[in-house]
Amino acid sequence: MKITNEIILSHGLKIDEYSKIKTLLNRDPNFLELGIFSAMWNEHCSYKSSKIHLKKLPVKNKYVIQGPGENAGVIDIGDDDAIVFKIESHNHPSFIEPYQGAATGVGGILRDVFTMGARPIALLNSIHFGSPENTKTKSLLNGVVSGISGYGNCIGIPTIAGETKFNRTYNENILVNAMAVGLANKNKIFYSKAKGTNKSVVYVGSKTGRDGIHGASMASEEFDENSEEKKPTVQVGDPFTEKLLMEACLELMKENSIISIQDMGAAGLTSSSVEMAHKGNLGIELNLDKVPCREENMSPYEMMLSESQERMLLIIEDGKEESAKKIFEKWDLEFVVIGKTTQTNNLVLKFKNEVVASIPIDALSSKAPLYDRKWNKKKVSSKKVDLKNLESIKFDEAFLKIVSSANHSNKKWVTEQYDQMVMGDTVERSGTDAAIVRIHNKDKAIAVTVDSSANYCKSNPKTGGKQVVCESWRNLIAVGAKPIAITNCLNFGNPENPEIMGEFAENILGMKEACEFLNYPVVSGNVSFYNGTNKKNIFPTPVIGGVGLIKNLKRIQNHRFKKIDSQIIVIGKTFGHLGQSVFLEELYSLQDGPSPEVNLTNEKNNGEIILKLITSGAINSVHDISSGGIILSLAEMSLSSGIGVKISKPNKISNIFEYFFGEDQSRYILEIDKKNYPKVEKILKDNGIYFQKIGITQNNLFELDKHLKISVKELYDINNKWYNSYNGFVS
Repeated sequence: MKITNEIILSHGLKIDEYSKIKTLLNRDPNFLELGIFSAMWNEHCSYKSSKIHLKKLPVKNKYVIQGPGENAGVIDIGDDDAIVFKIESHNHPSFIEPYQGAATGVGGILRDVFTMGARPIALLNSIHFGSPENTKTKSLLNGVVSGISGYGNCIGIPTIAGETKFNRTYNENILVNAMAVGLANKNKIFYSKAKGTNKSVVYVGSKTGRDGIHGASMASEEFDENSEEKKPTVQVGDPFTEKLLMEACLELMKENSIISIQDMGAAGLTSSSVEMAHKGNLGIELNLDKVPCREENMSPYEMMLSESQERMLLIIEDGKEESAKKIFEKWDLEFVVIGKTTQTNNLVLKFKNEVVASIPIDALSSKAPLYDRKWNKKKVSSKKVDLKNLESIKFDEAFLKIVSSANHSNKKWVTEQYDQMVMGDTVERSGTDAAIVRIHNKDKAIAVTVDSSANYCKSNPKTGGKQVVCESWRNLIAVGAKPIAITNCLNFGNPENPEIMGEFAENILGMKEACEFLNYPVVSGNVSFYNGTNKKNIFPTPVIGGVGLIKNLKRIQNHRFKKIDSQIIVIGKTFGHLGQSVFLEELYSLQDGPSPEVNLTNEKNNGEIILKLITSGAINSVHDISSGGIILSLAEMSLSSGIGVKISKPNKISNIFEYFFGEDQSRYILEIDKKNYPKVEKILKDNGIYFQKIGITQNNLFELDKHLKISVKELYDINNKWYNSYNGFVS
């Protein structure tokens, strides 16, 4: 087949990139080789636009065993226990085919974790949809939630935390980010680096079909009005086969058989074989006649680019093939030796006794294009929001409108579709600042959370990058966990647009600053570019998945009020920042003004003292203050406990809206038993922590001076009504 410019462009390659391919090969590639280059050089696999920026992020602290560059990150939590975790996007597939897109996103991230030798113990997700009024939103929401629950529930892993958000910026490009967390022995971590020559390369799992071909390339380009035509590039998942594959791999990992192991994820057999060989500085030779296929007459091109699910590539020690095969046959899975490692440093593919492709491994990996794309610094607004210019509204009306809105109503319609308790180690599930999972048969636990704040990042990418890291940090602190490390999923628009690239570059700088200051490194992650349709890009949406350690289960905390007549205090200064706030968005449909500043010194000091107070048992409950400000955080504490509050506006506060709806950072609400208050007060003063006493807990009523008075039961009903009334969404 003659390779034309049209064919080159249809593979997601630029004409100058094709010229580079010819130079690297010293000849024209054939059609199969072109497909392989397109798979490995696309944005999703090569990180060609993001790599120079990602290198700035801190990736180490004393807990990190494995940082970025492997299937998932690994941290040490003591007692020879390790936590393996990662978050990835499945945005484009989920917009085209929401059920399978979301389901296979869950399946893929699970394989990243158990490939490392970890048994998955938790799933999380961050899902973003367009405006509820958009005609597509309801079906997309339904499909995605069903896909996540369908896969996770079937495989028997609890989905314990997440976030569901709506914003018109996602009308034509939703976000589906899936995170998995696993538990492993820190001395039995498995890696993807190939070692040794003439070692058996083994294909395991499901047969290969024609689903998902060019899926990674599709994820590396913008949508247009023809995006529906890309449905054939969406993979189809089978959670029951994934369960078998997981058990077979974990069983084999108990023996000394595996040299290296790699999930066949994006770009399938191509990326798994190339990545293993590249990391080991070796070559790899595959006989494609031996690839198990579920469809007839599959071509080498289709075999190499298929993204059929539930497949792995292994390199096995000499003489271990037969014993390993018996394990996979027991689990009714394919186990076929399809090739060997070589000293050639080439990817060599044979089919019907002919060499159909021969490509230097480094041409596909280290010599892939690397772009330092032009980027523009964001012009940040300094205009303060002036409430005098806005239509007046009563405080109680404003509050009730927010708690009954799509983004701030009870999400139980979503979370109740997920099995959150399977495996029996879930201590705190979704609805708290961070979910908590017990380490099986031990008195310690991990806390996990996912967070994003697209409006902050759009307004000021650098400050937004800092803020979303700090939000993750606070959520872990608030449940009594020491924050250890993060994984990130960076969802952005078209990197060829200097404004979008500027959002990305500055966001990374903000994240870097916060991660370094808090000693909270990035150990794994994913970049998802080209999120947009017809040149309309989404808001920059970095999603942070955080993991923290709780050494003593007796000292876990949550945001549910515990008793009547407790003292309520606010930790951290409140200046009344309303820029980019929930208040403006929900009441006036405005995303206006600058995002709130982040003082990292205050963030760290406040968080560390809160953690000490929780560990000492001196406080009843704690909740971080984030979107919606103090009043929404108080409402969440009341709604989760059934206990009301009696709040008074502190003296010297001139504007009640700014004080209670302002979204200043580094703040927490504490509930303190009156007998413990003097002790807590002394600790806070001795450590220079700013705080204000704002009220007490009380029975039944949620009350703020003369501005608001409602029963907790009525507030609960209002907070629960949105999903029930969303065009008959819930019966």
